[in-house]
Formats: sequence, C-alpha cells, structure tokens
Amino acid sequence: MLRKRKRRRQMMEILLIEDSPLRDVDPRTKLALSLAVSLAVMLPLAQLSAAFGLYILLMAWARVLKNAAEQIWRIKWVLIGLFIIDWVFVSLNLAAAVTLRLSLFASVFSLFFSTTTPSELRLALEWSKIPYRYAFSMSLAFQSLSLLDQEWRAIREAQQARGVWRPPTSIRSLMASVKDLVALSVPAIVLTTKRAWAMTEAAYGRGFDSPKRRSYKKLSMTRLDTILLAGALIVSIGLTAWRIFMTTQIAAI
Repeated sequence: MLRKRKRRRQMMEILLIEDSPLRDVDPRTKLALSLAVSLAVMLPLAQLSAAFGLYILLMAWARVLKNAAEQIWRIKWVLIGLFIIDWVFVSLNLAAAVTLRLSLFASVFSLFFSTTTPSELRLALEWSKIPYRYAFSMSLAFQSLSLLDQEWRAIREAQQARGVWRPPTSIRSLMASVKDLVALSVPAIVLTTKRAWAMTEAAYGRGFDSPKRRSYKKLSMTRLDTILLAGALIVSIGLTAWRIFMTTQIAAI
C-alpha cells in the first residue's frame, strides 16, 4: 500500500503546473523562450553562472523551480560522474561549466514540458508547417516520456521484490548497479516504444493525419506573449552577437 501511494505521488509530480504564469502562454512563445535560454550554454563559466542565476529568477516567477530541481536531481549521478572526470583529467573550471550546462538543459526541459500539454506542442509544430504526421508523432513521444518513467519504476520494483536488484549502499555496489540499470532500462524502453507505436497506428487509422486539419488556428498571442517573445529575441540576438564577436577575436589572435 505504501509503495502504491508513493508511486501515485511520483506520477502526480510529472503533471502540469496549472498555477504557473506560463501555463496560459502560447506554446510557440515557450519554444522561443526555451531556445533563447539554451543559447546561454555558449557562455564561459563566469557569464554562464550569472545567466543561470537570472534563469533561476525566471523559474521562480514561473513557479517551476521545484520541478526543475527534481529534474536535475534525477540526473545527479551523471552530473557527479562528469564533474569528477572533467576535474581529474582537465580542470575544475570545465567540470563546473559542464555541470551548469547540463543543469541548464534539464531545467529548460522542465520549464517547457511542465507547463505545456502534448496537444499544445502539436499545435505549435503544426503552425511551424511541420506535417501533421510528424507533429503528432513528436507530441506522442513527449507524452510517452511519462510512460517510460512509469514502466521503468514498475520493472525496478518487480526486480527488487524478486531480489534481483538492490539499491546501492556503497561505491562498489553503485558501480555494480550501473550494469543492472541497463537491464532495467532496455525492457522499459521496448515496452514504451511498443505502446507509443500502437497509439500512433490507432490515431492514423482514425484519420488523425488528414491534411485538412487546421487546428493551429486556435493559437493566439497575448500581451504576456509579446513581452516574453521580445525578451527571448533580445537574449538570442545578444548571445549570438557575443559568440560571433568572441570567435572573431580568437581568429584574429
């Protein structure tokens, strides 16, 4: 019973953040905003740290800071491993920069997907003149991310109940668990892929890929969209211009 409640609580954590100011923002605006923020990975460590600090304020305003922290926590072992490798073999600055960049990508993922439904993503892709078949498949893949997480947890709990898999308690058991994670992930990916493929075929069989569909007309911009788009445009132009300038200076040297 306790496990069922815990799983139900974990499944609720991946639901939309309905009280976020970005919830009613046009998905095209959120795509542009996410792209603009992602360009900050070009910055060196000092500027990247400042940009990440400003982005934290944006996430706090959008009420997705907790969700973003959970997404970063999920890849903690990847971050720790890369940090140690880069620190030992290259430098501490590179290790910190790589960690910040991966954290930035994970938090951008959370910013968009915790405030956007699969259907809203499909509408934005359709508006971009992407054929409906591909737009629907991409939105379905987005929806299948939660299915993958559920399948992985179910397989892990089943293996743990049989005594095949145990949570790591030391460095040695952690290294041994890496091999076990592959055995857990492969069947989860296969099951999720088969389910997503079945859903796609069912949608095609019902004519969801008809070229006459024009549902993207439901999208509309508001004043907040205009402000966010203007900010995203300024950030994108500034970061791109800075990158071109730095590349020119390095080439001149």
